[in-house]
Amino acid sequence: MATAPAAETAAPSGGGSKKLIIILAAVLVLVLLGGGAALMLLKKKASAEDGEDGEAVEAPVKAKAKAKPDHPPTFVPLDPFTVNLADKDVDRFAQVGVTLEVEDPKFADQVKAYMPAIRSNVLMVLSHKTAGELLTREGKEQLAKEIMRESVRPMGIELDDEDEAADDTPKKKKKKRKAAVESPVTQVLFSNFIVQ
Repeated sequence: MATAPAAETAAPSGGGSKKLIIILAAVLVLVLLGGGAALMLLKKKASAEDGEDGEAVEAPVKAKAKAKPDHPPTFVPLDPFTVNLADKDVDRFAQVGVTLEVEDPKFADQVKAYMPAIRSNVLMVLSHKTAGELLTREGKEQLAKEIMRESVRPMGIELDDEDEAADDTPKKKKKKRKAAVESPVTQVLFSNFIVQ
């Protein structure tokens, strides 16, 4: 008889541990769902607060307006550039890999047709830079703007340098100036950047 009560006490404890595991799993699922819902609400609240600023929401909207869902972006890689820099005290050089992002494949073919002139213009820009200018983030951003301007110049597209135009021209002349030309090159990407 001693074996019968031992078997009866073992069975309820096994069934109770299964119930406990099921209850803990259900509680864990509810906690995860609640955490996910809270995270979604916080993200929605943060994006609504950005909407009050005005500018924070408009910038992404403009970027989405330019993006064409019917085709992926087109990239035109340029062969790496190796140039002597304009440092006077020490001989320094830079090796820079550049890829142009363009709005459509037709313009990519046009860029490839003008590649010798584009490479020449980019080399001229790079050779007038010093190592100090290229080592800072601002210098790299300025270089990207200059490369964008010089990469479309052989095709007859003249882009205004926005920074210089804002500083040098009075407000009256800005009104008389022609509308800004949009560049078919949407972005200049650096694939490698070595300064020695």
